[in-house]
Amino acid sequence: MYNNMRKKLLILAAILTTVSVGAFAQARKGLRINEVMVVNENNFVDDYGQRSAWIELFNSNFAPLEISSVFITNDPADPTKYPVPLGDVNTRIPKRQHIVFWADGKPSRGTFHTNFVLNPEQPNWIGVYDADGRTLIDSITVPPMPYNSTFARKVDGEGVSALDWEVRSGEEGSIITPSSNNVIKDTNKKVDNFARLDGNGFGMTLSAMGIVFTALLLLSTCFYIISRIGAARSQRKKMVAHGINPAEIARTDKPEGDSGEVIAAIAMALNEHLNAHDLESAILTIHKVRKPYSPWSSHIYTLRQMPHK
Repeated sequence: MYNNMRKKLLILAAILTTVSVGAFAQARKGLRINEVMVVNENNFVDDYGQRSAWIELFNSNFAPLEISSVFITNDPADPTKYPVPLGDVNTRIPKRQHIVFWADGKPSRGTFHTNFVLNPEQPNWIGVYDADGRTLIDSITVPPMPYNSTFARKVDGEGVSALDWEVRSGEEGSIITPSSNNVIKDTNKKVDNFARLDGNGFGMTLSAMGIVFTALLLLSTCFYIISRIGAARSQRKKMVAHGINPAEIARTDKPEGDSGEVIAAIAMALNEHLNAHDLESAILTIHKVRKPYSPWSSHIYTLRQMPHK
């Protein structure tokens, strides 16, 4: 029995490992080479204040992506040239965000400094491989570039051909954006349409009021239903406490007998002719006293104490 249980646990662990590895592999397919600068004379500086060639990666997923243990290389014959180290919290890229690696050949400076450099006099092939060292995630061949220019995707993470890339010189309309979106959006289409259709804000006001009143109506309805349910349960408990079976009493049943007008006429006749009424615990009968009493006619108020001699 112990051996069977152990075997089942091992099978379950293997299945979970396979599923998790598959999920990570699926997520890493969204990693993209996004922008590359080969010759950096007066552009972005690293954490040591140095200017070197850099490679920007982009997480095109809509979820965070951990890239430790992937490989970055500039040699297709050596796919595991630079392994991204494990244990660095900064290798976790948030959704739709960027990260920059410095191709300065100085890996001793930290996680984001590769062990290779780029050659400005020839095309540079750059590839990113998965943790197995065989699965190519993304690659690009960067043509010889002018100084302080980049080879970048026209839209972050999109496109699979060279037509989806462009040379950026840093001038207006062709800005260089390390660790930022290649297309910087300063407007919001939805906001612009709302401002055009509802410039005075009346539509927004009505929408907000409608949402508030609808929520209040739903809350009041819920409270009413809950109170009715509570009252029904309370009545049911009282009936059970008095030995009455609620299942035998239909809610629509009414006691048979005389109507209210007949009962009132009988009560009035009893009161007028017999000076009596039916005994009920909820009725208090007050009889008029035979002799009226007034504190002002009492003799105790006419007594005076004589002073002691």
